[in-house]
Amino acid sequence: MYQEREVRSGPFHRALSEAVEHRGLSLSRIRALEAVLGLPPDSLVVLIGPQRRSPGDDRRPSVAELRQSWAETCSLLDELSASPGAEGNAKLDVVTVVDVLTMSGEGRISEITSTMVVRARESGADGFVVTHQDEPGTDMEATTVFATDGCRRGRVRRSATSPGMVFELLFDRGLAEGETHTFAFTLRLAASVRSTCFHRTVRSRMSAYLLRMRFDGGALPARCVKTVREREELAPVVSEPLHPGPGATVSAYFEELDVGIAGIDLIWE
Repeated sequence: MYQEREVRSGPFHRALSEAVEHRGLSLSRIRALEAVLGLPPDSLVVLIGPQRRSPGDDRRPSVAELRQSWAETCSLLDELSASPGAEGNAKLDVVTVVDVLTMSGEGRISEITSTMVVRARESGADGFVVTHQDEPGTDMEATTVFATDGCRRGRVRRSATSPGMVFELLFDRGLAEGETHTFAFTLRLAASVRSTCFHRTVRSRMSAYLLRMRFDGGALPARCVKTVREREELAPVVSEPLHPGPGATVSAYFEELDVGIAGIDLIWE
């Protein structure tokens, strides 16, 4: 039970912190409240201070828990794990990601290049497993993976029942606890339908995420919206319009992301 007296009589920063902890509010919801109130970014977040975590809070949700439509694709993860059912990428935290997407003249995603910075939670981490799911109808057999920097491609598994795949990126050495590692890879896709969004699944707190979408100048969406959701089926807690810059590129930048799904929604009509 939170301290009702603090909430009633302040001081404000302590009352806010107690209320947030009691309700279990995420930083995404606090930032949404800042936007509603017209406050400067992070003006409420800094008042909360470091969040206290219980011992069980360190567990990271699986991709399938955050995106139920990916369940069939995620079932492939056991094929790449020495311990089926174990948490994927358990020895690594994702610190920063930059995703750059190239869109075709039909509004389809033709290429994704991702640069990732990870930090070892414990010693011995020597690779990263990527889960990717595309639009329905995508030919996953024609989708290719290229390791471009700081890694090499390992095993690849494609789903026969969903437009998804999982694959290993190997560092060829074990990281020391606390060590960071940067690597990059490219996916070339064979999507058959126009894309309605691109979202990254965030399984633990991430320092920064940059998503850039490069459109064909003759095939721009009517609207692009930066969104953050706590889970796939929920309404966005952040929804902000984006505008193409020179070169028909749209960018969305996210800081201090909590667990959830972050990306860009595309409205074509």
